Amino acid sequence: MGVEDIVVAKIRNIKDYPKKGIVFRDITPLLKDPDAFSMCINHLSKEVEKLPDWKKINYLAAVEARGFIVGSALAYKMGIGLIPVRKPGKLPYEKESVKYRLEYSSGRLEMHKDALSKGDRVLIVDDLLATGGTSLAAMDLVQRLGGTVSGFAYLIELKGMEGRKNLSGYKVISLVKL
Repeated sequence: MGVEDIVVAKIRNIKDYPKKGIVFRDITPLLKDPDAFSMCINHLSKEVEKLPDWKKINYLAAVEARGFIVGSALAYKMGIGLIPVRKPGKLPYEKESVKYRLEYSSGRLEMHKDALSKGDRVLIVDDLLATGGTSLAAMDLVQRLGGTVSGFAYLIELKGMEGRKNLSGYKVISLVKL
């Protein structure tokens, strides 16, 4: 059984959450299985190493909340720093903020203003890619603070939601496409 099969088998689909018509992809069964989660992180790490500039990546920018889980493990595996991209009101220091649209709502993301220095290379990480709105907002924050986005990494990519298309021009890594 390959990593893709394991991820698919460990995802719980919850219909009509957070609102009617949405199928929420719950990764908690995957996180509960240490062997499966470790396999995912190892596989993501190997995929990141295929990026032409992977050795120059300074940080992973992990998007709240499930992106923190994936991003923390991946940053540890890669031996690089982690920058949290948070929802409003969660960061205690001076911050940069950006508003964005999701497939079913809108939101705002923030990052500490001193999180990056000019020229830092960043991989943006989250658990799931749908329309790419959250990832584009995180990219906007990275760029406003002087960083360069090296690519994006996800456990799950939802086909038909155009996320990959909306991130065109950037390397997009995903373990499974549903």
